Amino acid sequence: MLSHERVWAAIDALAERYSLSASGLAKRAGLDSTAFNKSKRASPDGRPRWPSTESLAKIIEATNSSLEEFLGLIEPRVKSEGLPVQASSVPLIGFAQAGAGGFFDDAGFPAGHGWDMIDAPVRTSGSSYALQVQGDSMLPLYRDGDVLIVEPDATVHKGDRVVVKTRSGEVMAKVLARRSSNAIELVSLNPEHPNRNLGIEEVEWLARIVWASQ
Repeated sequence: MLSHERVWAAIDALAERYSLSASGLAKRAGLDSTAFNKSKRASPDGRPRWPSTESLAKIIEATNSSLEEFLGLIEPRVKSEGLPVQASSVPLIGFAQAGAGGFFDDAGFPAGHGWDMIDAPVRTSGSSYALQVQGDSMLPLYRDGDVLIVEPDATVHKGDRVVVKTRSGEVMAKVLARRSSNAIELVSLNPEHPNRNLGIEEVEWLARIVWASQ
């Protein structure tokens, strides 16, 4: 059922799916950063305030999601017998393993053997996979043991958190600062680690992080 509470909950869920706060989602969509604040969800006299269709269209475009995906967050699909659809399973490996050969094809899709399987807490595609953070190189954003769900098919935009694998076998999680036809600039999540500038010929693949267990 379409309700005021479910629509706002879906906006929050969409923001979380893309590792954003509600204000971060608003800013990415080109809206005022306070557009989705809790205080904006009701008028001064207490009446429910609904987000505009323009705002919804902008956040769907900004996250490269779809109306179907957003509607699924409002009203999760159920099985015919009325039970909730279970989360899909995705392959999982650690970052250290990801740098070894045999786990990905040339396009960055999971391949080969040695993957564990976990239940994904969000809807995923058949190409999604999970990486488990190991060590403290991604602090303060990601801690040792956190799980990142990566989507190789997702469109990547400036400012997105991404996983990059170099042709030398290095795998890293960074923020995409800039991408041109011959290079990419990456900002480190941990200020103690340097930012990286890589030539396109150095990059084996790049994929967007669509969810994190933080």
